[in-house]
Amino acid sequence: MSFFPKISFQHEVEEYLTKVFRNNELITALGTQEAESKYQSLLSHLSHPPGFTTVRINTHLASVKHVKKLLFEEIQKQFKGLCVPVLEHPKLQDVLLIPVIGPRRDLNKHSSEVIVGAHCGYAVLRGAHVYVPGIISTSRFMKAGDLVSVYSDIEGKCKRGAKEFEGVKVFLGNGISELSRSEIFSSSGPLNGMGIRMIEPVYLSPSFDNVLPSHLFLQNLPSVVVSHILNPQPGERILDMCAAPGGKTTHLATLMHDQGEIIAMDKIANKVKKIKQNAELLQLNCIKAFCYDGTKALSAEKREDEQEGPPFLPESFDRILLDAPCSGMGQRPNMAYSLTLKEVTSYQPLQRKLFTVAVKLLKPGGVLVYSTCTITLSENEEQVAWALKTFPCLQLQPQH
Repeated sequence: MSFFPKISFQHEVEEYLTKVFRNNELITALGTQEAESKYQSLLSHLSHPPGFTTVRINTHLASVKHVKKLLFEEIQKQFKGLCVPVLEHPKLQDVLLIPVIGPRRDLNKHSSEVIVGAHCGYAVLRGAHVYVPGIISTSRFMKAGDLVSVYSDIEGKCKRGAKEFEGVKVFLGNGISELSRSEIFSSSGPLNGMGIRMIEPVYLSPSFDNVLPSHLFLQNLPSVVVSHILNPQPGERILDMCAAPGGKTTHLATLMHDQGEIIAMDKIANKVKKIKQNAELLQLNCIKAFCYDGTKALSAEKREDEQEGPPFLPESFDRILLDAPCSGMGQRPNMAYSLTLKEVTSYQPLQRKLFTVAVKLLKPGGVLVYSTCTITLSENEEQVAWALKTFPCLQLQPQH
């Protein structure tokens, strides 16, 4: 059992990243030692959650000051006397920051253990409780009300229902079991409720389950920045090409004061449903969501049955957000990255297809923002360089 190892990759992926971050240009610019130090620091940071929990305020319904007061009161209830501040972001007026406390290394471990899957484990590190679908294994005689220590099986090797697990696991903290082992692994059908209520997490971060759901949106800081960079204006027509689950879509609508039109697309129906649910929850009416493949969103000519949905004629949008599907290496925390090298390198062609469609759908003088949540040069800087070379109509703008 290890305590927060650096993120691990499949061998081919690790070799690929090593070449990228130890390339000659980087070493020439920084020096071999500093380049290596930056690379190792990156790997270490990826396995830990961010230093702040970021909350975006739905300013369409409430002021930042009002929500800040309500959120502060809620956090004090959760932390029972521990005074954790709620801070306003110095540059982004619709963002609140809650400092994350940890890692706490002085927690006592209990003999009764619960093993959860990697994705459940990452959620726990960000402040979530453990829900039954995320539980893979528990100690043999665990009862409801027992104090338990929760671990993440980061390599996916634990068998469901196992009574013990000696593989690679990472300690996430302590909690109280809401159910017995037999209830969790009941043969009568899976349960979906809370399985373990975390009381001593390694990283102390507030839970946002049903906390002010229409007034705030839990969103990573880089995702919030993207919408501010696009800077949509009231009355404009905006396209969000790969929009699910709708965090950026609803942010764009809020920044536009819900005035204008946002077309949100995703090719998976359940994800489009989530966009609509988020728009309804946040009471935003200018969003129209469609189940559609962004690579096919361009129409060569006007159709007789032309409707408001895709495909669209060239030069149809004032601004376009292309938050492209990507290898996702920038998601935190992550301790074991499972994609193969073939999967990692498969995203660049798809991103270029989407980029080509986006450029053609953009009005002259319009703004296109391309974003990913990964760290590879091939999906970021190389894509920008390719786009500038391929489409002379594009001009690179500074992003502050």
